[in-house]
Amino acid sequence: MKMKRNTYTPEGGLLRTEGNRSYTATAEGLRHAMEEGVILEGRAFLCDGDRDLHVTLGAFKGIMPREECLYTGGGEVKDIAIISRVGKPVCCKIVDLKTDEDGLLCPVLSRKEAQRECMHNYVEKLCPGDVVDAKVTHLDPFGAFCDIGCGLASLMPIDCMSVSRINHPRERFTVGQRIRAVIKHAADEYGRITLSHRELLGTWEENASRFAPGQTAAGIVRSVESYGIFVELTPNLAGLAECKDDVHPGQHAAVYIKSILPGKMKVKLAIIDVCEGDGLMNDYRYPEVDHLDGWQYSPPECDKLIETVF
Repeated sequence: MKMKRNTYTPEGGLLRTEGNRSYTATAEGLRHAMEEGVILEGRAFLCDGDRDLHVTLGAFKGIMPREECLYTGGGEVKDIAIISRVGKPVCCKIVDLKTDEDGLLCPVLSRKEAQRECMHNYVEKLCPGDVVDAKVTHLDPFGAFCDIGCGLASLMPIDCMSVSRINHPRERFTVGQRIRAVIKHAADEYGRITLSHRELLGTWEENASRFAPGQTAAGIVRSVESYGIFVELTPNLAGLAECKDDVHPGQHAAVYIKSILPGKMKVKLAIIDVCEGDGLMNDYRYPEVDHLDGWQYSPPECDKLIETVF
């Protein structure tokens, strides 16, 4: 049996590709996909009383038995993990071709087998410092869960999202957002990976070079302290402004840049005005790299060292 080399992308990445459309357009295409071990994508439209998923797969409707909905490495498959897939893209392999009661071709699907292959051929081979594509799937106060391939989730702790401190991951990401991430810790015995993001958002110097004293720039208020107000200018650069009444976190601010001090990694600001906003800053300029050996945020002349060694 000829095996196709699969691409392991976050779920949703294959759905509208030419290859996926071609394989799922005809019965012959489905047979080829099954014989070649191709990972396909469809959209789950129903979870029945037996917790089997029904999936639209191109021109066909397939069935994904409950026990084939998730690769757990031997753990229990929870109902919520199945129910929550309804309405969303799901990766799968075709493990059988049957006909339904109306005589229509009904592919039997396995997301578990697609995820198992992704785990062994891709995830387990990732090393600290590797830069990967990811999709944000869930936000919790402590971090963001991201799909790094075929629906396999990894955690990005909140303190790894940026050098600028945030109170909740929703201040940095939205569910469904596609990002780049760095492998912080490789897969453990359970296949769990830890991600980081701040190393892709530029050093202090790179971010500060976008501004100059005397300019007025847009930012987001991140915290209000007794000694001043922290305003984020870019995801990896925040400055401190003097106290001002009626200012609260999440507001968008126009700030006057008073001074930029590389030796102290400080940007001194004055708030001109504030307005309500969504509190999001997604001005990411990801470097075109596939791996980082290390990263130093702080300038050479600064006594305080902020770095990551992979």
